[in-house]
Amino acid sequence: MPVDHSLTFIALVAGVALLCGMAMTRLKQPAIVGYIVAGVVLGPSGFGLVEDRALINVLAELGVLMLLFLIGMELSLRAFKRVLGIALIGTALQIAASLAVMLLLSLVLGWPLEIAVLLGFVVALSSTAVAIKMLADIGELRTRVGRSAVGVLIAQDLAVVPMMLTLNAMASDTGFDLDTLVPMAVAVALLGLFVWYLSGRTIRLPLGRWVAGDRDLRPLAALAYCFAAATASGLMGLSPAYGAFLAGLLVGNSTDRRVMIRATHPIQSVLLMAFFLSIGLLIDLGYIWRHLGTVLVLLVVVTLGKTAMNVGILRLLGEPWPRAFLIGVVVGQVGEFSFVLAALGLSNGLIGAEEHRLVVAVIALSLMISPLWLDAARRLHALAATGISTVNELVGVLYPGEAVAVRRTAGGASRRGLALAAAAARRWRRLRGGRRASAAESGEAVEVLPPARDDDA
Repeated sequence: MPVDHSLTFIALVAGVALLCGMAMTRLKQPAIVGYIVAGVVLGPSGFGLVEDRALINVLAELGVLMLLFLIGMELSLRAFKRVLGIALIGTALQIAASLAVMLLLSLVLGWPLEIAVLLGFVVALSSTAVAIKMLADIGELRTRVGRSAVGVLIAQDLAVVPMMLTLNAMASDTGFDLDTLVPMAVAVALLGLFVWYLSGRTIRLPLGRWVAGDRDLRPLAALAYCFAAATASGLMGLSPAYGAFLAGLLVGNSTDRRVMIRATHPIQSVLLMAFFLSIGLLIDLGYIWRHLGTVLVLLVVVTLGKTAMNVGILRLLGEPWPRAFLIGVVVGQVGEFSFVLAALGLSNGLIGAEEHRLVVAVIALSLMISPLWLDAARRLHALAATGISTVNELVGVLYPGEAVAVRRTAGGASRRGLALAAAAARRWRRLRGGRRASAAESGEAVEVLPPARDDDA
């Protein structure tokens, strides 16, 4: 009986993704980072076990649709209204600042306008999945910090669709003419109207009563809403992801919201795994090693610059320093939708394969170091809030647990050292006493050192 290699391939991919995801969660990292690592392990930079990416690409495209559908479904527009001002104004300022920085760099480095706009959009977005995981880990998800951070993330997610429409318009032969501006304006207006309408009411889904009582039909109904809306959006000349996002908003603000989220969670997990795995397959470790300096410089500049920009904008909007600092650090990484924008730029010819590899490397490393950056930034924040005068105090504030362990070890070592020194002194006194007794018996002179003076010490 012939072996079905496609099933073997799926089993291998699923097994490696599971192991890497488990390893990352044990290290208190998001599972999606493990999926990216799995892609690196399986891809050309690793063991080269995945050569035909056709199946992964199909699953990844479905994963993009499900990612937008999931984000739309889990958006609580009522909670979003509580932080509406800071979220919308803060996100608008973030996008404007990112675009301004990239446009200035384009003047210095000679980039085309399209690349500057694409990179501005890429840098402006943050990772909803990673940020929410970090907020939950530090116990801030339900606090004012968490609500404000999630509000900013929601506003960024809402901005993804206009960003994609803008990049599509820039890639077209005609550019921003009437034929592209009218659909863009209609799409943005429809999104705004949709959000306004759904934020004030709870609706009933079409055919919702028919499928609500059947556990097997609920996930199929959710997928039907997602893909039907994506198909309709594509037929209208818009991005299919736009339709999937609107379908998610519709389901997420319906009476069947919780039922649908539970029903589709396993499907979403599988497709999102495929999406992030496909990102890992695109990472070229050889390219990163050859351009290590460039990648690290961009990573540091993006991480520090974006964090500083976020903190500055939040302070400008009246947030207290501690809250602005923590929110700015939490959303200081580059997001998963940045991969989507980078792929869109590559497919539309806005960037080449070399630039795409660089962008993917920086985004992936930014996601991976996010928890480490949060930990380091919180320690630095504690340092800034405390007057430090000695190195011991600096170590104690930055690494309190480690400092206690070192002091205990050093204290034990010093006590043991003092005990050994005292024992040696006792042995020396006994030895000298024995020598003096022997010399007195034999009539030898014993040299006695004069007592030490202060200037001899």
